Amino acid sequence: MSQSWEPKIIAFLCNWCSYPAADLAGVGRMQYPPNVRIVRVPCSSRVSANLILSALKSGADGVLVSGCHPGDCHYISGNLYARRRFALLKNLIEFIGIEPGRVNFFWAAASEGGKIVEVMKTVSASVKELGPAGRMVKRFDVPARSPQQKFA
Repeated sequence: MSQSWEPKIIAFLCNWCSYPAADLAGVGRMQYPPNVRIVRVPCSSRVSANLILSALKSGADGVLVSGCHPGDCHYISGNLYARRRFALLKNLIEFIGIEPGRVNFFWAAASEGGKIVEVMKTVSASVKELGPAGRMVKRFDVPARSPQQKFA
């Protein structure tokens, strides 16, 4: 692995708190790692386990999900559903064999631009330390089998 390798990280940010925090960081000229790609979602509860696993399967080295602080959700209890879903997802990820540090979840308020930048830097560094994702990633360098070889 070369020193120039940077992990690809997908960040699913809540429309009402986390995304405005990232926007505030941008307006304040705070820099987060350029390898983090932000996906704006209506609520953190809309991020399903299937969506996170699909991001990892499609080549992301890490996934970050951020929602409003408990009690501050625009949709009243959406972040509580997300927290419960994430607790179950952690067990599934460990069962599949994916390192737990590849999927992260945190709370951020709209005024916490500095916090979201620090979390993105921390997650980027920890995923870089884990190295490229090897599980669940589509590999194009492996030759396809013919139908006769499948059952041999």
